[in-house]
Amino acid sequence: MTPSSGLQSQATTIQGLYVIERIQRGDTRGFFERMYCTETVQDLGWRNGIAQVNHSFTAQQGVVRGLHYQLPPFAESKLVSCFRGAVWDVVVDLRHGSPSFLQHVTIELSEQNHRSVLIPPGCAHGFQTLSDNVDMFYCHSAVYAPQSEAGLNIVDPCLQLQWPLPIMQRSERDLAFAFLTEDFEGVKL
Repeated sequence: MTPSSGLQSQATTIQGLYVIERIQRGDTRGFFERMYCTETVQDLGWRNGIAQVNHSFTAQQGVVRGLHYQLPPFAESKLVSCFRGAVWDVVVDLRHGSPSFLQHVTIELSEQNHRSVLIPPGCAHGFQTLSDNVDMFYCHSAVYAPQSEAGLNIVDPCLQLQWPLPIMQRSERDLAFAFLTEDFEGVKL
């Protein structure tokens, strides 16, 4: 994308996963930046409109949320941004047949770097807070469907994730996610 669109995209090693740079325009009053543009995200593979918008707040540094995903028919694209604080964002490719199957990409998202991450369906997402008082903002292409929710255990040796800080806290739900087994074939979209 060009700077004139207000958003610039950078491909990653996972097909369909993009880092989005939000371009600020400002003056003495403050600034303006585009958060979402249908044309931009459709060019990058987003196939539905925004079905749901969520906000999360995490009070403590070192907390890990995730790694979450939804199964078909509620598999979703996500556009994730950090508005306050900083996170170490993680995306794992779970798509059956993908050349980057079970590989991950990490991206720092923060209020200072004005980055978002566009995540394709079939990928798990999570993050660790790098600061206290973190506000995250999520746009989803599908509504939350509890019956289609799934997740990965963040300490699964198969994933080979190296968290940057000691893990301070996880939810009961996230603690209960099982490790992957040899017969895991991925998400069939």
